[in-house]
Amino acid sequence: MKRQSLLVAKLGLIFLCWTTRASAEGAGKILYENNFEKTAVGKVPDDFLVLDGNFAVQESEGNKYLELPGAPLDIFGVLFGPTTNAGVCVSARLYGTGKGRRYPQLGVGLDGQNGYKLKVSPAKDAVELYRGDESLAAVPFHWKSGIWTMFKLQIRQTDGPAWKIEGKVWPQTETEPKEWTIALDEKTPPRPGRASIWGSPISGTPIRFDSLELTEATANGR
Repeated sequence: MKRQSLLVAKLGLIFLCWTTRASAEGAGKILYENNFEKTAVGKVPDDFLVLDGNFAVQESEGNKYLELPGAPLDIFGVLFGPTTNAGVCVSARLYGTGKGRRYPQLGVGLDGQNGYKLKVSPAKDAVELYRGDESLAAVPFHWKSGIWTMFKLQIRQTDGPAWKIEGKVWPQTETEPKEWTIALDEKTPPRPGRASIWGSPISGTPIRFDSLELTEATANGR
């Protein structure tokens, strides 16, 4: 009964978010979504490409999510969704915990393995925008251990031959901010690739991923 109630609550939350977004002016069309409810525990969705890491769907209190174990220590990622290069927004919620002075690194990405990534680096108290392995920009951000954190990254073309890379990060317990947390202007056209999720379990504890979604980009991402 508890499992059924929790599942109903999760589905209700998903429906509420969808209807709120769909009714909002300028809301982006959904291109892909996955909440892992249709994937068996211990497996990975068939359309996922695991770059490295022992990712597997797990379940707790009636909620399914993709989990990356706390060991070994490295940077691990998964590609998902259709191939795109701009005009898209990827969102997901990620969960990690710190241990002592060690913290995980969490993120989402667009345009494939070497594309743009939005990462939280708790050890630096920062949110960073990467292209491949290169950090392009950083702003202060205090990550909270042990709660789900919302991520949103988009690429859109602006006036002229330029592209805007924009990212938002906020605790699930708070309202989505209207302004982007971090942004970057690029003149080089983005390369086509799939969306991605990333984790580095530096703290030695598992990282969880859920509510993956790819939508059309909008000016404010909402």
